[in-house]
Amino acid sequence: MEDTPLSASPSPSKSEQIKPTTGTAPAGRSWARARHVALPFGSLLLFVALWQLVAASGTWSETLVPPPAKVWDAFVDVSTTHDGVRGYNGTHLVEHLGISLRRIAIGAGIGVALGVLFGLIMGTVGWLRSLFEPWITFLRTLPPLAYFSLLVIWLGIDEEPKVTLLAVAAFPPVAVSTTTAVAAVPKSLIEAARALGASRWHVVRDVVVPSALPETLTGVRLAVGVAYSSLVAAELVNGLPGIGGMVKDAANYNNTPVVLVGIIAIGVSGLVIDGLLLRLERAVVPWRGRA
Repeated sequence: MEDTPLSASPSPSKSEQIKPTTGTAPAGRSWARARHVALPFGSLLLFVALWQLVAASGTWSETLVPPPAKVWDAFVDVSTTHDGVRGYNGTHLVEHLGISLRRIAIGAGIGVALGVLFGLIMGTVGWLRSLFEPWITFLRTLPPLAYFSLLVIWLGIDEEPKVTLLAVAAFPPVAVSTTTAVAAVPKSLIEAARALGASRWHVVRDVVVPSALPETLTGVRLAVGVAYSSLVAAELVNGLPGIGGMVKDAANYNNTPVVLVGIIAIGVSGLVIDGLLLRLERAVVPWRGRA
């Protein structure tokens, strides 16, 4: 009698081995988004709570540390017309901020454009880098207040010294980052383009600029941040209307709530603009950070 072979249980197919996990990934992404929003919001609530505790402790007077409620009242006052008074010094908060943003857009725009141009030139021409780099480093180490008075003497007290100060502040970060990025472009790419018959202009346009663009955009973000940090200094003289001028004028009268409103407005608008620049960077150089 022949032995009957034992019947082995059939091995599961690949479709049976791999269990569907369609619900896990979306749930994970939803939790990541919720955490991305909840953590900053939670830190903000914690900061306000600690601020309220410090203000209520009486360790410092309300002139030095006003409670959040007083700062909120000041925000409402400078944002609306109350008792016949329009905002702060006849101008609403959003108008102060808009005028300052226009100054930053013009000044930082000029500084960024010149910084990119000088960075491309210094990165591609070695002797020009040796010529200009020490001067740019010298300028980068100077605090804005060190030369603002000189700009006022040269250009007066209108818009020119303010815009010039912001341009000078924004110029070095872009120039340095662009120079470094251009100098770091792989020589093999440049030599390959030249071997294919590309002219110097085409090498710069088609090889150098795309390779240097990610670090250049990082320099642009840094430049806008430096311009923002120089805003109050730029509006020290004849800065009203303007958010920096409002902060300076309120500080002269120990109006701490208005000073804090101005500082918060500068910080929040800076965060928004930096977020927009980051989105622009991701759109223009989507390959950054990918292998």
